[in-house]
Amino acid sequence: MKNIHVNAYEVALVFKKGVYQRMLKEGNYWFWKNENVNKYNITQPFVAPVELNILLQDAVLADALHVVDVKDNEIVLHYENGLLKQVLAAGRYTFWKSVIQRNFVRADIGKVEITENIDRSTLQNKLVAPYVRTFIVESHEQGVLYIDGKFVQTLDAGVYNWWKNGIAIQVNKLDMRQQQAEINGQEILTKDKAALRINAWAQYIVKDVEKAVLQNKDFSYQLYVVFQLALREYVGGLPFDELLEKKDSITTFILEAVKENAEALGVEVNGFGIRDIILPGDVKEIMNQVLIAEKKAQANIIMRREETASTRSLLNTAKLMEENAMLWKLKEMEYVEKIADKISNISVNGNGVLLDQLKQILISQK
Repeated sequence: MKNIHVNAYEVALVFKKGVYQRMLKEGNYWFWKNENVNKYNITQPFVAPVELNILLQDAVLADALHVVDVKDNEIVLHYENGLLKQVLAAGRYTFWKSVIQRNFVRADIGKVEITENIDRSTLQNKLVAPYVRTFIVESHEQGVLYIDGKFVQTLDAGVYNWWKNGIAIQVNKLDMRQQQAEINGQEILTKDKAALRINAWAQYIVKDVEKAVLQNKDFSYQLYVVFQLALREYVGGLPFDELLEKKDSITTFILEAVKENAEALGVEVNGFGIRDIILPGDVKEIMNQVLIAEKKAQANIIMRREETASTRSLLNTAKLMEENAMLWKLKEMEYVEKIADKISNISVNGNGVLLDQLKQILISQK
């Protein structure tokens, strides 16, 4: 005979000639030599030494075990004392019921939505993350969700989690902030066949995600073409000189021309402007010559105007002096004073009459 001692937190399974007999709990037991006893730590998972279904026919043993069957399209989250211990994939698992509190959360990963009561921190745990697909839509974005190539819904800003499986999931994200389109290098002929190169810009914002993505392919390129055609329509309908005169009205025309087409693309246009109008070399030279001629003509007009004003002033002064002898004398004295200020010495040769006349002038001046 042999003595077997089963400690606390242990159980033992008795086999006779390879056939399961019974389960033993804590205590001392005596056995004949033809009986085998396997002891197990009940704080550890149980690995059956024979077919588990045979052992589970013993109601006592079955009641002492947690038996977890996981299907092919499932996972089971195994918690010990409230902490995630492991993720059980497809298969059969057995654990002893003991002082360790075990909980199991079953999840069907064959579907897309995560409907089980599993919080975000658990989904981000390194044990669970391999089974989860995560998409982040930023605060300035909207997402378009496709499942197996079929549109399902639009997604607002947030974090989205789905089970990772054979179902195809795609999220296209659109920037909902104001954006700018550059419409550069547009070679356009005016009505009078003047070739111009125009660089322009446009600002827009996406208003309807479904229209922009589902109903239109590459909506931003289509919007570029809409602006391009509207710009060509405006420039091609005016002669070069008139275009330069009406360049301030181009923004209003373009915004009105593209409004309907932009709405069909799911966008709203907020602004448009011309950055540069580049002229060919010969046209630029002619324009410079015209500008120089205009400035010269303006300068000549100003000079003639000033000369006329000066002549008119002299004429008015002459008339006044003719009518008033005292005014004539005062003007004469003014010029003598100006002469005297610029001359320090005067040498006069002549008879006494000349000296008397000069003396009379100076005395009159005083």
